[in-house]
Amino acid sequence: MEKIILIRVGELFLKGNNRHYFTSCLKNNILAALKDFSCRFSGTQNRMYVEGYELDEEAAIIKRLCCVFGISSISPAYKVKTEKQTLKNLCDEISPKQGTFRVTVNRADKRIQSTSMEIARDIGGYMLSRQKDRKVDLFTFDFEVNVDIRENGYSYVFYQKIPGQGGLPVGCGGNGLLLLSGGIDSPIAAYRMAKRGVKTFAVHFHSYPYTSELAKEKVISLAKILVPYCGEITLFVVPFTDIQYAIKENCPIEYMITIMRRFMMRIAERIALDNKCGAIITGESLGQVASQTMESINVTNSVVSLPVFRPLIGMDKTEIIETAQRIGTFDTSILPYEDCCTVFLPKNPVIKPKIEWAKQYEERIENRDALIDSAISNAEIIKLK
Repeated sequence: MEKIILIRVGELFLKGNNRHYFTSCLKNNILAALKDFSCRFSGTQNRMYVEGYELDEEAAIIKRLCCVFGISSISPAYKVKTEKQTLKNLCDEISPKQGTFRVTVNRADKRIQSTSMEIARDIGGYMLSRQKDRKVDLFTFDFEVNVDIRENGYSYVFYQKIPGQGGLPVGCGGNGLLLLSGGIDSPIAAYRMAKRGVKTFAVHFHSYPYTSELAKEKVISLAKILVPYCGEITLFVVPFTDIQYAIKENCPIEYMITIMRRFMMRIAERIALDNKCGAIITGESLGQVASQTMESINVTNSVVSLPVFRPLIGMDKTEIIETAQRIGTFDTSILPYEDCCTVFLPKNPVIKPKIEWAKQYEERIENRDALIDSAISNAEIIKLK
């Protein structure tokens, strides 16, 4: 008998002839998640296993695996050779000595003549004969004994099914560049895109000295929290103060946020293309603030050719906050360090901007291309693993 961790995949089952590609991505991501542990990892397209680990590290390994997209559920399990009496003895030995229970069998090895129902009945009967304080109840049971009989000649007995993140393995959906602020929304946008297999690059716009080093450190901390879900993140910290000064000096105050966003999108597209990113990602939710109306989104979209993904577009703030609390970004996001948008926020920003007006105001900034070039060339690049 050996203690192992059983990993199940979810959505990968829906893939056809290219399933191997998705499985390979998932295996690589699991190996990266387990790099700090002494253990063995193996698997097929249907089941994956972590073996040979120290028992006192089991909880930490499971916690790490629970962040890996592509895993549907995880079970600490006992591994034994598939032999009738061995299975009966194991189920009896590791089960509670009293209470209601049921036995559920998955017979993947069709060489075994007995059906899953017959095996479950046989094991349950043996458990009843060994302990009189046990009772079978198929519907309202205190514990469930799961027996997974695989084609490799081994069976796995477990009680728990710990939910995984589901989704697709990070890396199988291409690269995306996230506009990462210090707020609640953009980290959740990264999380949701990672769930669809997108590898995250990120850009943060920093307005020193109006935003402090603590504001930058807050964003770096948010990126670090995302790493277990998103994998390695390359963060570009772009100096944005000179651009904001130029906008403030040359453009109407009500258009400041709109034009700032257009400059951000231009810079983001340049960085995205340099890093082979196929899309820009933002944390915008329709109607949440003035810069997130349909008209504002259209005006900012018009300056880039790459698609712009907004995975939170239909979510309300309560849903976003619940996700932030669940994945651990919320407490960092609400730290009181302002980002560049809030520092230069006008009292009455335009909520229905026009593309032609935004263009007209931008033309007043004669050195706008040089400002963009300078911001990109002076960006700080931080790799987070």
